[in-house]
Order: sequence, then structure tokens, then C-alpha cells
Amino acid sequence: MTARCVMVLGTTSGAGKSWLATALCRWYARQGLKVAPFKAQNMSNNARVVAGGEIGSAQYFQALAARAEPEVRMNPLLLKPERDTHSQVVLLGQVDEELTQLPWRSRGERVWPVVARCLDELRAENDVVVIEGAGSPAEINLRDSDIVNMRVAQYADARCLLVTDIDRGGAFAHLYGTWSLLRPDERSLIRGFVLNKFRGDAALLAPAPQMLRDLTGVPVVATLPMWWHHGLPEEDGVFDDRSTAPGAVSRTIAVIAYPRISNLDEFQPLRNVAGVRLVWARSPADVAAADWIVLPGSKHTAGDLAWLRAQGLDAAIALHAAGGGAVLGICGGLQMLGEALVDPQQIDGNGPGLGLLPLVTVFEPAKTVKRTQASFEALTGPWSTLSGVTMRGYEIHQGRTCQHAGMPAARSALPAGLGWQGEDGNVLGVYLHGMFEDAAILHALFGSTVATLESVFDGLADFIDRHFACPVLADLAGPPPA
Repeated sequence: MTARCVMVLGTTSGAGKSWLATALCRWYARQGLKVAPFKAQNMSNNARVVAGGEIGSAQYFQALAARAEPEVRMNPLLLKPERDTHSQVVLLGQVDEELTQLPWRSRGERVWPVVARCLDELRAENDVVVIEGAGSPAEINLRDSDIVNMRVAQYADARCLLVTDIDRGGAFAHLYGTWSLLRPDERSLIRGFVLNKFRGDAALLAPAPQMLRDLTGVPVVATLPMWWHHGLPEEDGVFDDRSTAPGAVSRTIAVIAYPRISNLDEFQPLRNVAGVRLVWARSPADVAAADWIVLPGSKHTAGDLAWLRAQGLDAAIALHAAGGGAVLGICGGLQMLGEALVDPQQIDGNGPGLGLLPLVTVFEPAKTVKRTQASFEALTGPWSTLSGVTMRGYEIHQGRTCQHAGMPAARSALPAGLGWQGEDGNVLGVYLHGMFEDAAILHALFGSTVATLESVFDGLADFIDRHFACPVLADLAGPPPA
């Protein structure tokens, strides 16, 4: 038996492909079906560690929603942008230097056999494969080198949904224009249009849905209301800072939003902690009233550190730390907190650090990608409640960080060089991602718990169950062909 493939395409990036694919994974899993997610190529600096290496965070969460073990076949090609015109290429979980050096359009035919094999294997092992496209399937300048949208849809004979963000305006033009730019054989795979992020009275949309169907033959199968706080981390980009937690704000946490920020999805739980306001900081004014300043991961540590200085944020962070304010550096953020970045092999870049921890980072070709569990040692200051707490997280970084030989040593915060604390106790740096996704850490820092991922996935499935026309979801999966 071969799995039926259900594919989510979008008229634009940000239309809602990732969260809708996640919702479908949980909806079909709740029907008793064996489900796997798939995205041939993902471009994102949000990645998770799985067996075999790393994949995009979106497919990681989709696998959990499908009640499946995340693995590299679910996202065989991951592009991690390091500059505007350069990305690190990760194939089947591992960095591929040869592919990284190839021009964009030259990669497609090289990796398509891998993409097809991964999809074939997942189809052979599951009842349903939920496929996510990338960007728009109507990017006609990329058609000849496409390995993620309509080429995948045709190869899998997928039943496709085309979703658009109606809150942006022009939704019906987006849907019709996208459909029109597809070839006739590609159009036949589109089974339904989805209007996402709708605010208002759905009855006022008439007669546009019927007019669109008259033009295309494709029905609008769902109008999904705006849902700000579904609880799923954003796949890309910095999400808004609307306060979702109950009660008055008692703690403001400013996360520095540099251009090559990575793994920002790990901060999603902070949006749901009572009394916490999350701010994305790009200027000194954004951190002026912060209780905590967080330097997150970075895909280009030296470049983001230079950007941070250009904005004047280095002085603002130093002033905050000198006043006893809490500062947390995670992965690349930890590297920035040190005295220097040393790059003998021209991997990331040389430069002075912020000088808040007596550490030196040396960049090396080998990339650390692994899940890690470690217990915090005895800490002081604002981080003292973490003392003895075991954290379960993951490492994705290039570089080895150690004590500066000519300075007094920092206090070890985590064993095996995974974390350090400054002399005054308010500056903490850790290599482990996933702090705020760990229930024990959240309880230690805030004395509270937040919604589990399981409840988030079930909420997504409930939402589409309410708003999709019946029996669209069941029909899309259908009985798999013999």
C-alpha cells in the first residue's frame, strides 16, 4: 500500500502553510492513521536535532503532531541562510560543503533523487503523508529548478490545498493569480482554496467564493478566523510581541533580534507565561525597560555582533549588566558575551566580544549537532533558582568556547563547557537550546507552567475540524491506492 499525499501550498510565504500542515498531521493521526510530514526543501535558521542530524523546526513539530518520531527524511534538504546571498546546505541532516558551494539553480537535479527516495520511503511506511510546499508554487522564475512545490505534488499525485492570508488584502487575486500561473496539469491537483486569518463576518465574502469557483472550478473549502495565539512557534521571522499571558506585566524580557537570529522558536513558551512580556529588540530604546536581556542563537555570530554594535546595543547591554540586570546568552549569544571570537579558518569571522564573560570562542570546521541533558551547577543572582535543575535541550553550533587564559575564570554553570556564569551572577551563557521549552526550567524561573505541545496540537486539529467544510479533510486523504 502507498500512502495518500495531502499537500499544503501557499500563495505567499507566511500564508499559513506550516501551521495548517501541523494541524492536518494531528487531525489525521487522531483518525487512527499512521502519518508523516514532509517538506523537500526548507529555508530556515530554526532547526532541531533529530536522529541523523538536523531538520527544520516546522517538520520537527509536524512529526510530533503526527505522533511520529522526527527524522531527517521528513526534511531532506535544509538551507540555513548565513548572508543575503549565501546559505549553508544541510542534506539528510548533515552539512554538505560541496552543495553549499554550488549555485542555487545547480542543486536541484543533484538532490532530487534524494528527495524522491525519501518521499517514496515515507509513503511506503505510512497511511498519509502531509507535504508542505515552500513560498509560492507560482514562482515561475524558479519553475525549471523546482524540487519543493509542483514537482513534488505531481510526483506524489498529491491532493493540494492552496492557502492565502486574507488579512493582507487581495486574497482572491492571490488565489486566482497563483492558479492561473500553474500549468493545466498542475491545476488539476488543486482540490480546495483556504482563506486564512479572516476577521469579520464571513457572510460578507459572498459572492466572491462562488465567482472564484466559476473561474477555476476550485471551491473555497475553509475560511479560518484570525487566531493570534494558537501556541505553535513561528517557522520564520520574528513574531509579534502581543501579550498573551493573563495578569499585569511583571517582567519584560527583551530578545535581541539580529538579522541572522536562529532558533527563535524556542522563545514561544515565554509568550504564555503569566506576567511576562516578550519584546524583540533592535535598538537601545527596546531594551531600556527590560528586566532580562537575551542574546539568542545566531547563524553568523561575527556578523550579528557587528550589527549589534552598529545599533548601539552593545553599550545598552553593558549598561544593563553593570546595573545588575539579568543577561542570558544562548549558543551564538554565549559566544558574543565572551572576550573574543577567533576564526583561524575563516568560517564565521574574527572580532572582539562584548566582554561580559571571560571566555574565548575559536571557530572550527566540525559542527556540533546533538541532543544533550545536563544539570545546572550552584548558581547565584537572578539565575539561582536554576541550581540543580536538569535541562533537556540540544546543541547546534560551530565553535569551541573556553576560559580566557589571562583572566579570572568564570563560574561553571553547566558541566563539560556547556555554560558559564559571571562573577556578579547576573550574566549567564549556555550552549544548550531549548531552555524555555523545558517544564522544569520554566517552573524554576517563573513558578508556573504553560500549555504543552500536545494540547497545542490538539487545539490546531480541533480548529480545522470546526472550520473546514465536511467531509473535505477525510476526502483529501481518502483510501490509499493499491
